[in-house]
Amino acid sequence: MVQNFHLPPTGFGPGSQADEAEDFDYMALPSGMRTYSAHMPEVEDATPLAPALALLAEIAAAAEVVAQGMPPQSFDLSGLDAANRALMAETLGQGEVSVRARGVPAVAMQESVFAGVWVLKAEGIDRVEVGPVPGLARTRAFLPVRPAIGALARRAPGVVNAPALLAELMDKSMQWQGPQDLHVVNLTLLPHTEEDLVWLAEALGEGSVTILSRGYGNCRVSATAQANVWRVQFFNSMDTLILDTFEVTDMPEVALAAPEDLTDSAERIREVLEAIR
Repeated sequence: MVQNFHLPPTGFGPGSQADEAEDFDYMALPSGMRTYSAHMPEVEDATPLAPALALLAEIAAAAEVVAQGMPPQSFDLSGLDAANRALMAETLGQGEVSVRARGVPAVAMQESVFAGVWVLKAEGIDRVEVGPVPGLARTRAFLPVRPAIGALARRAPGVVNAPALLAELMDKSMQWQGPQDLHVVNLTLLPHTEEDLVWLAEALGEGSVTILSRGYGNCRVSATAQANVWRVQFFNSMDTLILDTFEVTDMPEVALAAPEDLTDSAERIREVLEAIR
């Protein structure tokens, strides 16, 4: 009887390699990374646009002081006429992070091309907020759209490790004291079933805030209805889930504009103002 080690290794010998004329089908490489490029609005006469220019100067000053630890600042845009409001929209543009807060009213929050400068829109709301993240993203985050029912969630066959993970998350949630108490449960590194994920979603409920950060791939941050518990999921540029976590914190760091970002935004807004004037 011929033993396996006497057989020729697979992948060697005549016919094992592709024909040279055959076209190879390579996997698509990651692409589409977004980068900042300055946009200078074209303004022939800046005189009628003085209100918008003055407001942009105030926003730049606010970004500078907020970067130094001062509270976030807000600016109402509803008083601007159409031309000035259009200049604000063109100058601020749309950045990588968007936030949706359900409630009354539902509010759409879009980061501008200047990190830490947010445009908030809703029924009766048209304003700019300067800060690491809009205040509403914090205050509405854990208001339940679907309540957290904990261990009362229906336990179907296939639920294995979810109850232990829930106990850990609930314990950290109830003991949370501040940002120094950040706790991360990395589902990517832990054994779990699809039924575990469904059970956890039912047990933790659904909060009112969802954050999407688009850059080299996407990051989706969803508030649960359990205080200070967030689901944070990272996808690569081909929309494949590469990191899946729960974070116990008031706001995941991936959603926050850093002080350095705010300082940089202040400088870039002033550059735009100089170019317009």
